[in-house]
Amino acid sequence: MQENYLAKWLNNELTEAELTEFKQSEEYATYQRIVATSEKLEAPDFNAEEALLAVRNRRTLTDSKVIQLNPFKRFMKVAAVAAILIAGAYFYMDSLEAPISTHMAERVEVRLPDNSEVQLNADSKIDYSKSNWEDERKVTLEGEAFFKVAKGKKFTVYTKAGEVTVLGTQFNVEHRGDFFEVSCYEGIVSVTHNGNKTDLPAGTSYLSLNNEVQETAVPINGVPSWVNNESAFRSIPLRYVLDELSRQYNVSIATQGIDTDQLFTGTFSNTDLDLALKSISIPLRIKFKFEGKKVLFYAENTP
Repeated sequence: MQENYLAKWLNNELTEAELTEFKQSEEYATYQRIVATSEKLEAPDFNAEEALLAVRNRRTLTDSKVIQLNPFKRFMKVAAVAAILIAGAYFYMDSLEAPISTHMAERVEVRLPDNSEVQLNADSKIDYSKSNWEDERKVTLEGEAFFKVAKGKKFTVYTKAGEVTVLGTQFNVEHRGDFFEVSCYEGIVSVTHNGNKTDLPAGTSYLSLNNEVQETAVPINGVPSWVNNESAFRSIPLRYVLDELSRQYNVSIATQGIDTDQLFTGTFSNTDLDLALKSISIPLRIKFKFEGKKVLFYAENTP
């Protein structure tokens, strides 16, 4: 293929014979894909058709002054247009797979392509493919999220500890370290963990701590407590409770003279730090104090 065919093609200057030869080249298919992708771009500051039109207009305005572009300038012109198209195509492709995450002390609500709703708790992340969503409703989760799934094809939440599969229901999934819990509030969910499959009807919860599995109850047609700005625990080791406190308030937690494996049952507020600290310390008969940006929990008899 002649070197200037791309430039002439962009400017609609190819003769019938040249166009036929150009379409038979390996490069033509690549350029066609780039242009096809660029036409789908939704970036507000770039319009592929306007960019190409601007190039043509500039050429029309300068034709009366410049008889012939030298090969290097013509190459640079083509390269610039191609670079814009490729960059725009990359922006479009990349936006299809963008993960959504929260920082400490932050929550977000996400609406998926099928109108399923996800509430993402603090320090969590979900990832899904917009481009393949109609073929496979699949979400990857790190942290904790509450799902309201629209009825339809199989919907799967993947975590490093296991996966949860439903058709349409409401459920909560949390996976952090060796803590893995799935709670079903409506319908039925299927949990696969360590190669074992468990079906959870509404009102039940599947909890794995250090690979020790237990089933507990949750309210039918309810929501997880954190959605209502509280964190609730039932016979959970204190270290998990303190980790959640750290996430909800973005504070550093330290302990002194305290058994963090002791079990805690209770709740704490996600909107009032002082109240949250008292809700943990008073039932356990421990004390707390602030040390700069750190909260220290210590035993009453600690010097």
